[in-house]
Formats: sequence, C-alpha cells, structure tokens
Amino acid sequence: MQFDIQNTESSALYKLLTGTVIPRPIAWVSSIDSNGTHNLAPFSFFNVVSEDPPHIMFSTVRTGNKNKDTLNNILANHQFVVNLVTEDIVEQMNTTAQNVAPDVDEFELANVTPIDSVYIKPKRVKESLVHFECEMVHHYFIENHQNGGACIIIGKILTMHIDDAILEDNYRINLDTYKPVARLAGSNYSKIGEIFSIKRG
Repeated sequence: MQFDIQNTESSALYKLLTGTVIPRPIAWVSSIDSNGTHNLAPFSFFNVVSEDPPHIMFSTVRTGNKNKDTLNNILANHQFVVNLVTEDIVEQMNTTAQNVAPDVDEFELANVTPIDSVYIKPKRVKESLVHFECEMVHHYFIENHQNGGACIIIGKILTMHIDDAILEDNYRINLDTYKPVARLAGSNYSKIGEIFSIKRG
C-alpha cells in the first residue's frame, strides 16, 4: 500500500513511522529552567550525527503548537544532558514521559537521583550508566505541519560519562552489562537480542 503524505492523517503517519523505523535509541534528556527547576523527559527521535567533533541530535514534537518544557529550557540556556536508558531504569524513564506542569521536578517524580554535571547546570541521572553533557549548537523548526510540527536540536557533546562496569579494553562497550533499551511503537520496547557480524568488503 502506498501512503501519499499530503493525503494521510498525521496520526497515521506517526504510527507508520514509529512502527517501521525501529528500534530507536532513547535520549532521556535532563534540562533546567530559569527558576532552577529540573526537567527530565524521554525522546526516541534521537541519534549520533558526528564523532569529529562529537554531536548528537534529538527532536521533540510540538503537539497543538506548544513547546515541551525540555525545548523551552534548552532554547533559553542551550544546555542539556542525554542520559541513556537501560533495563534497570526503563520504568523510571516511562514515568517521566507523562505530561506534568513545568514546576514539577521529574527527578523526584521518577524517584531517580540527580547528580551534578561538570560543565553545565542540568543534572545527570545517577542511575544511568551513560551521560552526555551537551551544549545546543543548532535548532530547526519543521515547517508546513498539520499539528504543531517538531523542533530538531543539535547538541555538541562537551564530555561523556561512561560507567566503568560497561567499559572493556580499547573503549568497547560490554552489551551484556550495559543492557540498553530501545523504543518500538506504542507501548513497546526492546532489549538487545541475537547479535551477528558482517565484515565490510
């Protein structure tokens, strides 16, 4: 079946895209507002875009033409942390996906531990095994949308925190110890399954 974009509802496009572009890594983004309130929310439109220098991207939807608190905070101070999600903390991550008032501290809501970053003000999630302290360098609002569009954030990684428990020789990551979780469609998530290798020609 062919789905012409102009003649397909945005809700259907969302289901088709999130059901086919899988699995997706999850950026558990922590930010801070001008009053010092900490925000923590997950985003699965996320990935690495460069390693030299290291940059990541994530995008946040704007349902009803309204910015999420995360976006407002980053646009205001250009700082955020990407905390990566593992099996041990997926329930806490899911708790922070709900819509709450801007003055609610999601660290408290999800019962996770805020710890200081080195170079920026937003806190890190202690329970996460990987943190990227980031500075926003670009943002771009998607135009010609049906329901609010989205904003893409490009962040330069200032420093990476990686738990020694998942590090192996030569900077490799032990996936059995790491146990990352990825986003599928709807309420579904995935774990690392069978791994196979194909050498490049």
